[in-house]
Amino acid sequence: MSTAARQTVLSPQEYLALERAAEYKSEYLAGEIYAMSGASRRHNLVTLNIAAELRQQLRSTPCETYTGEMRVQVAAARAYFYPDVVVVCGEPRFEDTELDTLLNPTVIVEVLSPSTERFDRGRKFLLYRQMQSLQEYVLVAQDAMRVEVFRRQGEMWLFHDLSGTDAVLRLESVGCELPLRAIYERVDLTEPAEDDAR
Repeated sequence: MSTAARQTVLSPQEYLALERAAEYKSEYLAGEIYAMSGASRRHNLVTLNIAAELRQQLRSTPCETYTGEMRVQVAAARAYFYPDVVVVCGEPRFEDTELDTLLNPTVIVEVLSPSTERFDRGRKFLLYRQMQSLQEYVLVAQDAMRVEVFRRQGEMWLFHDLSGTDAVLRLESVGCELPLRAIYERVDLTEPAEDDAR
């Protein structure tokens, strides 16, 4: 999440009205809007690789995969975010008839960048955990072949750390397996990472 675009406290309804008319995406948390910048090539490749793998594996299931254009609402926190990849299984529920704000994600994936990693690991994850539908939260590094998955087990969240070309990300809630070599396909990890503010 980048810096606040305005200091005026807005209601969720005011945010949605502005956001739906805006040229660029912004996230919303407790009355403040945070402008999002564009993503780097590496960020885009990793995100698309994950979404493509999930879409292919979930093709004949009751699950749908969305990329960073699908907004997710965390109602209890008065927050709206744009995860990099979202999976919902069963009937998707939306905030209203615009069908652009998902209420019941099953899996959320965030591709980390230096400017957002602390927020994605900390406050954002605390907020996402308030969503009872969410079963797995995945953090994907851009600078190394490393993936972290947090899996809901009742009231607890279990942590798994994966790295290396032979590792496989298993998303139990949706029955998918993503080899890390597929997640990082065409990503040159020897090049310095470009920062992005997603």
